[in-house]
Amino acid sequence: MAKYILSCCSTADLSEEWLNKKDIHYICFHYFLDGKQYPDDLGKSISFDEFYKAMSNGAETKTSQVNVDEYIDYFTPFLDQGLDILHVTLSSGISGSYNSACIARDDLAEKYPERKIYVVDSLGASSGYGLFMDTLADLRAGGMDIDQLAAWATEHRLELHHWFFSTDLTFYIKGGRVSKTAGWFGTVLKICPLLNMDNLGRLIPRYKIRGKAKVIEETAKKMFEHAKNGADYSGKCFISHSACIDDAKAVAALVEEHFPKLDGKVEIFSIGTTIGSHTGPGTVALFFWGDERKD
Repeated sequence: MAKYILSCCSTADLSEEWLNKKDIHYICFHYFLDGKQYPDDLGKSISFDEFYKAMSNGAETKTSQVNVDEYIDYFTPFLDQGLDILHVTLSSGISGSYNSACIARDDLAEKYPERKIYVVDSLGASSGYGLFMDTLADLRAGGMDIDQLAAWATEHRLELHHWFFSTDLTFYIKGGRVSKTAGWFGTVLKICPLLNMDNLGRLIPRYKIRGKAKVIEETAKKMFEHAKNGADYSGKCFISHSACIDDAKAVAALVEEHFPKLDGKVEIFSIGTTIGSHTGPGTVALFFWGDERKD
């Protein structure tokens, strides 16, 4: 069986230690902070605390996806080593990264006809995309070859649930996801939107919930409604957050209390600088395996 590498984008929002442990390679998105460009390198160039503090203080942010040439430069050394590639991208519903990776794949396929290059759209984001990668790494370790794993990823990607809430509407208003008027009333009334990823990998507002305690409770309830085997869920659960670790821990505590068969403790990661440039501080996201996302 030919050797192959498993790869993702930095927007999977896992720690470098975690990615190294699972032998997952990654390529960095880019972001701009007050006009200066940085790689989205898992908090190495700028710590997450520093990044979100800058946003809170009014710093302007902008993001840039991985382009075709970058993908070609990234894939080529693996192919030169005789390795096949399974690369999983950030959702095409929020980024053009999948399209860029596909163009690079097609270009390289002519130069390396003997190699396999799979590009799979995760239809996910942040540490939900990360949980997807973690699972793929485990399946690879269990003996799946690259063809089997690429097929499995495509077949099961919509079973990974993503639920996000925010206690700070500032950057949702700034990014146009919430109107200024709705944002003003939402802030006054302490409305916390609860969103999820739909079956096209888009981030969709679902509920307007009043108060932090209530939205934390409602987020955990979504796991009751959708998790595989309900309260007997025995898979992993990941959470990511943007500079609001206490809120993330509150959700994790509810999950660990009500899902006693969970595979280990809930793992908590930081929302990275690419996704965080759009959410700002105050966002928590919950990820788990469940029923298929239909809409």
